[in-house]
Amino acid sequence: MASLLAAKTQENAYEQYVNPQWVRLLDVLGMNVRYVKCAGSELFTDDGRRILDFISGYCVHNIGHNHPAVIAALKREMDGLGPAMLQSHVPDLAGELARRLCARAGGRLTRAFFGSSGSEGVDTAIKFARAHTGRAGILFADGGFHGLTCGPMSLMSNPFWTRGFGPFLPDTEGVAFGNLEALAPKLASRRFAAFILEPVQAESGIMVPAADYLKNAAALCARSGTLLVLDEVQTGMYRSGPFLAAHHFGVEPDMVVMAKALSGGLIPSGAVLMSEAICNSVYSSLQRSVIHTSTYSENSLAMRAGLATLEVLEDESLGAKASELGEYLRQTLRERLAKYEMVADIRGLGLLSGIQFQPPRSLRRRLAFEAFSRIHPAMFGQVLVMRLFRDGAILSQICGNNFMVLKVAPPLVVTQTQLDEFIAALQRVVELMHASAGYWSEALGMARRVLNAI
Repeated sequence: MASLLAAKTQENAYEQYVNPQWVRLLDVLGMNVRYVKCAGSELFTDDGRRILDFISGYCVHNIGHNHPAVIAALKREMDGLGPAMLQSHVPDLAGELARRLCARAGGRLTRAFFGSSGSEGVDTAIKFARAHTGRAGILFADGGFHGLTCGPMSLMSNPFWTRGFGPFLPDTEGVAFGNLEALAPKLASRRFAAFILEPVQAESGIMVPAADYLKNAAALCARSGTLLVLDEVQTGMYRSGPFLAAHHFGVEPDMVVMAKALSGGLIPSGAVLMSEAICNSVYSSLQRSVIHTSTYSENSLAMRAGLATLEVLEDESLGAKASELGEYLRQTLRERLAKYEMVADIRGLGLLSGIQFQPPRSLRRRLAFEAFSRIHPAMFGQVLVMRLFRDGAILSQICGNNFMVLKVAPPLVVTQTQLDEFIAALQRVVELMHASAGYWSEALGMARRVLNAI
């Protein structure tokens, strides 16, 4: 009883002092549970439930939750009492992690800047691109997601994320993702320092471009003197199969932004990989040796975690596993869900997949779908997420820029048995969606609870 009261007190403190609306949303969805242990792909709650994690903290936990090898490496680093945040020294661990990241990235990526997040990495890429090219303009792909600080938000077209926070950086412009005909005249203007985009647009619905799109885009960028910058915050660290999704498409970017899975989900960390020439454009003299830095950027815990994470990814062959199990997952889902009218597409790379849903054609289901989708466009997806969590013990989420796509991104340590468990749980929910009036009446009930909570 004492532990239950303590947990409730902590939740009340979060609601009072941090973000009350987040607590209310989880309450409405029936997903406000207390996790007491997280290991691999499994999450355990204080009431004895075991939940399978199929979002990985938005692709943070590539090696699974609390991997023992990373925990051991962090403990050794702390026990050594070394210079964790000294600032006025040369951090050897940062040099070693940079060397290994650049070696795996290949191409012209031979230098690294370390930060604490993907958003910080995108801000860094903007600064370095402007310094290197002498141009101000930044071109981005519509539908992308790059972070929620003001620089990255300047490169995002969805007003949901940007409304009320402007004005943003000037001289930024969007172009349709995957459309070379639209891209070519933009780049030909020679106004843009960089073209920044995700190789696979995650929050837009796991949008995989045509096989030759990125290579042709790189050629257009090179011709116009514009840097090609790939945001691999979600797709990097073997999530798509190879170390970078860029490798899947055979493209050599000028810069790559990495974060999320970089340090095993235990220490905030990010990196921007770049060419020597771009790096030298910023750090061009002794006077400018500190012109771009970050307080926590090269701290020894983050660097040690990064090194340990790379070892786990490679020792356990998690890139190859992501490719193999990702294909198994998508093919099995296609076979099992083909008969359902609301399942429109299943796509992805590695263990980053999206299940695209569409409005029902049959009148009975369509009326219910339209009734609660008018309340909020995300309502359909959130009902799906709620049912997977409650009935299937699956933690999932819809894509942030496409509320009709379920993102499927389990840790790369997931087993085929766990994938089968997810597939069965999803099929049960989709079957209810198509066969049971109760599914839609409950969805409308949740919609009413949302309205009452607003």
